[in-house]
Amino acid sequence: MSSTSLLDRAAVRSSWNPKLACALTLVLVFLCGGALGALLMDLRVHNRMRPPAFETTAGRTLYFERLQKELDLTPAQSEQIQSVLNDFWQYYRTVLSESKQRVEQLLNDDQRKKFERLLQQQAK
Repeated sequence: MSSTSLLDRAAVRSSWNPKLACALTLVLVFLCGGALGALLMDLRVHNRMRPPAFETTAGRTLYFERLQKELDLTPAQSEQIQSVLNDFWQYYRTVLSESKQRVEQLLNDDQRKKFERLLQQQAK
């Protein structure tokens, strides 16, 4: 009886192709990774992993805190740099707003609607 089971095992082993099993395993791992990546993108997990955008309040705060820490700013320097950065951010917002208005003046009504949708998509 034990010789029969050994023969059965030998027959199973000879029909099993290790290269094929390895290739199928790699394909399965690749497909699972792709499916997981697509799921995470759909759930917008990748956005939570990035720092906030520079032009947002959270982004400005994070940037300023990083400057304070890495440059070891004194309280007086921190106050002055905060003032300079506030001026810059105000200028930045003004330039963005004026640029948007100038672009909108060049577009017809349908193009303006599409442009607004593009801006909203970019903001997400």
